[in-house]
Amino acid sequence: MTARTSGTAGRRRDAGRTREALLRAATDLFSERGFDRTTIRDIGERAGVDPALIARYFGSKTRLYLAALEEERGDVVRDVLDPERLLDIVDRVERRGLVPLLQVAVEPLRDEAAKDAAKAALHTRLVDPLVRRFTREGVDRPRLRAELVVAAVVGVVLGHRSGAFDELGEADAADVADLLLDTLSGRSGPPGTA
Repeated sequence: MTARTSGTAGRRRDAGRTREALLRAATDLFSERGFDRTTIRDIGERAGVDPALIARYFGSKTRLYLAALEEERGDVVRDVLDPERLLDIVDRVERRGLVPLLQVAVEPLRDEAAKDAAKAALHTRLVDPLVRRFTREGVDRPRLRAELVVAAVVGVVLGHRSGAFDELGEADAADVADLLLDTLSGRSGPPGTA
């Protein structure tokens, strides 16, 4: 292997690491601060690279945000009322903050492309599976009910993380997910009374 070939391979590895570092830093910052309050400079500093590299690897902050949404696409599209899925959502927000997928539900984005992509992802991954379930079950107004469930989940998850509610804030993620699921399913009474 020549020095030229070796150098090219090293740059490709570095390019991959740089791209990954930018994506990870952006996802973390978007979760912590939201899209509009995260600057390109913040992302570069968090990633430990020149912020100008965002333009090189992603083209713009908006396209980096879209890549962060795409990165979350690894999540299996499942019904939010699935106990494992609900626990995963509560746990992830507790650990990482309001992931980009959920931000659009509570914070209007000024960037139209980012807003449209986040809204589409929210519906594809959380709302639409519920619409399909409610339609199969013959539930009246399935889309509205699905949106209400997702909005309730987002609200509870935010309340759990914010500390605004003492008992909710102190509860562990599994308890929050179980009780929320029970409440949304109409099983909120004492055991055996649902």
